[in-house]
Amino acid sequence: MAKQNILKRCMAAIFSPIMKICTCFKKLKFANIKEKNVSMDDSMFHKEKIIILGYELKNKILPLEKRALAAYKMGLLAFTGGPMAAKLVAGYINDAAAILEKENVTPRIKILLLQSICSWCYLNIYGQKKARLINMLPILVSLLEDEPSSPQSMKPFLLVKFWSCYLLTIIICNDTEAIQELEKYDSLKYLLQILALENWQGWPENFAEVLFFLMSYYRD
Repeated sequence: MAKQNILKRCMAAIFSPIMKICTCFKKLKFANIKEKNVSMDDSMFHKEKIIILGYELKNKILPLEKRALAAYKMGLLAFTGGPMAAKLVAGYINDAAAILEKENVTPRIKILLLQSICSWCYLNIYGQKKARLINMLPILVSLLEDEPSSPQSMKPFLLVKFWSCYLLTIIICNDTEAIQELEKYDSLKYLLQILALENWQGWPENFAEVLFFLMSYYRD
């Protein structure tokens, strides 16, 4: 019964950060086109925008932040564009993951990429499975293990860890195979215990605690 209750809270809490990203996305107004001038249907519009943004994400000549911002916009198109858009965007998840794995990537870029993948995977089983297939779980655990080089950079590093926890929650919630895959990381329990003590004010849940429960560490 307790586990069912926490899963219900988990699903409800997952929705809130996604909606906040949507609100920010509307403010970007990257598709500055008046409705009366749009002659194509929504699905076609989403497809064309995704293709354009996908080109930017893959373009290695562009600055990393511009590529990450393209991924962020694609994530919101995946969330608002329905199953077709979500499936199309999922094909670019490898490119976002490749940037996340690079050395010397700033926390801001990492957060944009994590937010994009959260949007791609939210309520999208195909996206969640794709994330596992491209080894997002070890990437996310490594982000939780990462430590800042100076105390001044602690806050942005902490936000990267918070978004990593949130994305892990999306990927493993109701997926026993993903949970079993995470169990092989011996450091995860300790990392979640430390993160659970941080100030999660502004988040709907302390996702380090949620992950701790989903991983059944409370039984130890």
